[in-house]
Amino acid sequence: MLQPKKTKHRKQQKGKMKGNAQRGHQLAFGSFGIKTLEEAWLTGRQIEAARQAVTRHMKREGQIWIRVFPDKPITKKPAEVRMGKGKGAPEMFVAPVTPGRILFEVEGVSLPIATEALRLAAQKLPVKCKFIVRRDYGSETN
Repeated sequence: MLQPKKTKHRKQQKGKMKGNAQRGHQLAFGSFGIKTLEEAWLTGRQIEAARQAVTRHMKREGQIWIRVFPDKPITKKPAEVRMGKGKGAPEMFVAPVTPGRILFEVEGVSLPIATEALRLAAQKLPVKCKFIVRRDYGSETN
């Protein structure tokens, strides 16, 4: 499961997710990718499930880049505990994503394989995603 090896602070505040992605909103490595259309917290388990779906469909050909990392600790209090007595213990790590953020990028496979692989990955995630292709993808063959 994806999580940081070490953090500066054990607990964090929730924060707000407003507006569109200001960074990580353009393809940087691959020719194909999926971009979020909503804001959400992606857990390490969800990201890993999507990664496995892509890898299996591509039959380990090509290359995959995961552009998000869960580094925000989320705390939970145990069930049936009275109010007060402080913040709960860290339970998991999440990656906050806003609309426009690129989640996965793929290179080295054909368009139909990449489309299907990233569609399968998008099904594993709690946000609506859009398949995107690099602007100069068709001109590379000339």
